[in-house]
Amino acid sequence: MGRAWSSVAAALLLVTAFAPACAAGQRPGPSNTITDVDGIEVGHDSRTGDGWLSGTTVILMRNGGTASVDVQGGAPGTRETDLLAPGGLVTQAHAIVLSGGSAFGLAAATGTMQWLEEQGIGFPIAGGVVPIVPSAILFDLGRGGDFSKRPDAEFGYRAAAAAGTAPVEQGRVGAGTGARYGLGTASVVLPNGYTVGAIVGLNPAGSPVNPETCMPYGMFLELGDEFGLVPPSADDCAPADGGAAGPDSGESFNTTIALVATDAPLNQTQAQRMAMVSNSGLARSIRPIHNLGDGDAVFAVATGDPGEALGNADLQALYNAAADALGRAVVHALLAEGGYCEEYPSACAGR
Repeated sequence: MGRAWSSVAAALLLVTAFAPACAAGQRPGPSNTITDVDGIEVGHDSRTGDGWLSGTTVILMRNGGTASVDVQGGAPGTRETDLLAPGGLVTQAHAIVLSGGSAFGLAAATGTMQWLEEQGIGFPIAGGVVPIVPSAILFDLGRGGDFSKRPDAEFGYRAAAAAGTAPVEQGRVGAGTGARYGLGTASVVLPNGYTVGAIVGLNPAGSPVNPETCMPYGMFLELGDEFGLVPPSADDCAPADGGAAGPDSGESFNTTIALVATDAPLNQTQAQRMAMVSNSGLARSIRPIHNLGDGDAVFAVATGDPGEALGNADLQALYNAAADALGRAVVHALLAEGGYCEEYPSACAGR
């Protein structure tokens, strides 16, 4: 037990020493959720019981948002991601759908498109509009007991209709309903005045908890005391327990899906770079990550005027802040889901 406690104490010292430099000049947004970003709305639709354990989350941009994506997992399930590559006709999306249900759950985007069309929101063409709604899914099939009960178009419609700017509900809700660790979000306001936010459906084959310390890998990214954790007692983090338990190794299909957003003005090439750098936030907070059975995908959305231009220093600050915000959202998902504090109650004593 002494060795385990030494590891925990050493980790806490590292976190304490590193965190101030990492967070210099930064603070969470008013709600510390992605809706702190101007132009972003979020809605969930979830269903549990009677064989159900799944749901859908819609990130809505009524006025459009410059969008791109970065996919690193070996088993992705996506829709309309090709048009998010720079150089094409379409540069903006009107919603991004994150859903459970594996490939079946991609149908949720159809319902979101229907709702947007009813509102007159979409890419204008002769005769109407075509809403641009890329999406990604995670694997939660059968986790409620019935393999056939997964999100369809109605989920996407209801989630879009429920979208708003209120602080985002976290835990077992929306795309996190059937995920291993639920759904989490975070935001940060940078010294240059821009806001960055992240939202994640946390369903990795790896673990967000360090088995040596029984603390979240992403603990060092904390701003202020947002996580409210302390090192768990030697009894809670005993070597006999093997440290923090990882997911059930018997299931190889997982996937963590996420979106980062900013109110800064980015063009599509810059949004793509933000998505790519933001995937580092998953690598900082989950081990292992981007496995063959993971379909890890990170979308990036910018709601600022793409006609404006930022310098390299501001761009780099935005990219790194997005990666850190995503890592923090992973920790919030872990804590909101509830299982971590049940396993390590002493770590959560002050929450």
